[in-house]
Amino acid sequence: MRTDVARGSRAPARRLAAIAVALVLAVAGLTGCAPSSDSAGTIALLLPDAKTSRYETFDRPTFESRVAELGSYQVLYANADQDAAKQQQQAESALANGAGVLVLDPVDGKAAVSIVNAANSAGVPVISYDRLVAGGTLAYYVSFDNEKVGVLQATALVDALNAAGEPDPGILMVNGSPTDSNATSFSDGARSVIDRSDVRILAEYQTPDWSPDKAQAWVAGQISQYGDKIAGVYAANDGTASGAISAFKAAEVSPLPLVTGQDAELSAIQRIVAGEQYMTVYKAIRQQATLAAEIAVHLLKGETVTAPLEVDGVPATLLEPVAVTIDNIMQTVVADGFWTVADICTPNYAEACTKAGIG
Repeated sequence: MRTDVARGSRAPARRLAAIAVALVLAVAGLTGCAPSSDSAGTIALLLPDAKTSRYETFDRPTFESRVAELGSYQVLYANADQDAAKQQQQAESALANGAGVLVLDPVDGKAAVSIVNAANSAGVPVISYDRLVAGGTLAYYVSFDNEKVGVLQATALVDALNAAGEPDPGILMVNGSPTDSNATSFSDGARSVIDRSDVRILAEYQTPDWSPDKAQAWVAGQISQYGDKIAGVYAANDGTASGAISAFKAAEVSPLPLVTGQDAELSAIQRIVAGEQYMTVYKAIRQQATLAAEIAVHLLKGETVTAPLEVDGVPATLLEPVAVTIDNIMQTVVADGFWTVADICTPNYAEACTKAGIG
């Protein structure tokens, strides 16, 4: 991960979390008052895909809601459907339609440099959202500690395999999209744990477009090759996890190998309750989207925004991810209001919820 904290060594995770929370509170304090008379203008929110359910379920509505609370601002929303060229066109359209700030989650971090350069030429600040653009002058970066996501995933997987007493455990690594810089950070974090363990990586895959279908097809091929040697799967997010699990179920593998995930999607939480997926990583997406909205409004008004740290010289906030297993669903995603017990424990999962003590 290309990270410099205040251009120096990396701060401990707890300190980053505390600083991030402090910044959110500080920004909330600045923007919680009544909107000023100049509370008008346009902000573009450019998200990368719809395959990852968090974007339409949480990021977009939270961002738009917070912006609306802060004044009479217009949000120009566009989803690129994993097409970097389409995202370029959407950004150009947003700039042509008077966007005063771009909040950009890039499909391809390198290709998106041209979007940032175009915005820079127009004097429009860019917030790099969730994924860091690989160049250009960025006004701010809002994301999570992405290497730690991988560390959490791999630690949970390795510890569970060790606890199960698996002899010479082998795993598949189903990584994210090769165009997503975060996917590299997730993988780097995971490898930092796996490479120090007794777990063997049987095969590894970069999943184009984070596609569950492509993950499923690849895992199906590995099942044919490795069979019962597969004790676990490092899946970079819940979508690729769903593809991997579908492949094992189609091959009638029982019991299912341990599978990781990320994003705490509702379907993933339900798979965890049902014993099909071992863990996921919960990220406070509402907090991320809220903070991005508040920073965007400050920038739109020409105000100076400070940050607790820097990533590649860009002012940044990295929020703290949390590992979720069946043992802490109530203390994490339910306690935070991300999902309710009613959301999770639908009739198909009611019995499993009762056994897990959820409710």
